[in-house]
Amino acid sequence: MSGRSRARRRLQIQVGEIRHRDGLLRPEWSARHPCAKIDQMARTMLVTGATGGVGAAVVRAAADRGYDVTAAGRNDVLLDRLCARTPRTSPVLLDLQHPVDLPAPLVELDRLDALVHCAGIAEVASVDETPYALWLETLTVNVAATAEITRALLPALRRADGHVVFINAAPGLHAVPRWSAYAASKAALRELADSLREEEARHGLRVTTVYPGGTATELLRKVRGQFGRPFDAADCIRPETLASVVLTALDLRDDAYLPEVSVLPAPRK
Repeated sequence: MSGRSRARRRLQIQVGEIRHRDGLLRPEWSARHPCAKIDQMARTMLVTGATGGVGAAVVRAAADRGYDVTAAGRNDVLLDRLCARTPRTSPVLLDLQHPVDLPAPLVELDRLDALVHCAGIAEVASVDETPYALWLETLTVNVAATAEITRALLPALRRADGHVVFINAAPGLHAVPRWSAYAASKAALRELADSLREEEARHGLRVTTVYPGGTATELLRKVRGQFGRPFDAADCIRPETLASVVLTALDLRDDAYLPEVSVLPAPRK
C-alpha cells in the first residue's frame, strides 16, 4: 500500500470514529480539518419556554449535540444570557399569550428538524378561585399557543421530515383538586399531540409526548409550596436528565420512534 493510500485509509478511519449516528461529523473535528465534508446540513430546532429549567436544559443539550437552536421565550434578559453562554443558539422573543403574530425569524424558517414545546404555566387554584382570565391564560399558553405555533411551522417541519416533542405533565395526572385549569390544559395537550400524530404520519412527521415526573425546576418548587408540600431537588429528575431523554427520542434511527415516554425519578433508599 502506498503512503498516500495509507494516509487516505487513516483519514477514513478517523472520520468513521467521530461520526454521529445521524451521519454528522463532530463540529470540533471539522473546525480542525476545514476540508472535511459535512454530508448533511446542520439540524435545526426550536425550543419554546427556553428560559425555564427544562427548556434551557434542552437548548444546551441540543446545541451540544450539533443542532442550530432557536431559543424562544418572553424574558429577553434570560434569553440573551442563555444564548450568550451556549454556542449554536439564537434568541427569539415569543409571548405565548399572543401567538397569532409569530416573530419573523420563525415565520421565515424554511425547514425545521425538531420543535420542542417546553413552555407552560401551572397556577394552583380551586375551581371556585379560578376566574375566566386564568382559565383563558392557562389554556392559551399550555394548549392553544402550542397548537398555533405547530400549525404555522408545519410546512417547515414537513420539509425536514421533522419531529415535534410535547413536554406534558406527570404520568397519570388526573383530576387534581386545586389544579383543574392546569390538569385540563394538559389533558387537551395530550389530545392535540395524539391527533397531530395521526394526521401528520403521511407527511413523515413524528410526534412524541414526554410525561415527566417531578423535575427539579423553580416552577415545581413554587407549585409544591402552594400545595404545602416539601420540595427537595435530590428527590426529583434533573432538567439535564430530562433533556437527554428528549434528545434520545429525537436521535432514534429512521426505522422507529417513541410516541410516548414516561420518566420518573429514580427510587431512593
